[in-house]
Amino acid sequence: MVLLAEYLSINSNDLTDRTRKAELAVEVEDKDVTTYASLGWKEVQGGLKSAELSCEFLQDFAATELDSIMWPLLGTVVPFEVRADSGAVGTSNPSYSGNILINGWSPLTGAVGDEATVSQGFPTSGAVTRATS
Repeated sequence: MVLLAEYLSINSNDLTDRTRKAELAVEVEDKDVTTYASLGWKEVQGGLKSAELSCEFLQDFAATELDSIMWPLLGTVVPFEVRADSGAVGTSNPSYSGNILINGWSPLTGAVGDEATVSQGFPTSGAVTRATS
């Protein structure tokens, strides 16, 4: 599979045309539950789940563009949705959604001659759900 039309929405704003990369990484803490009955083998169980939505955007400072959308969200928890294709949600194009904390924003990065980009990671707050319809 080649990602050609990934979909990203943050706070009900479709940011697909401003997004170069969106990555949702989900993990579960491993908790050591080893006892003497484990006979020298470590045993683990899953603990708390967490996730992070990492994005790379093409920056734009126009009145209704990226910076004017993201800047007011700083410090707030907002909904997100991401999927591999901007087409309809289905079994071959699941949607992943939940809430993220906008805990940072880097409006200006780059060197002379670089395109203006923003790379930022946002931790999730609460459950991430996977939908196929």
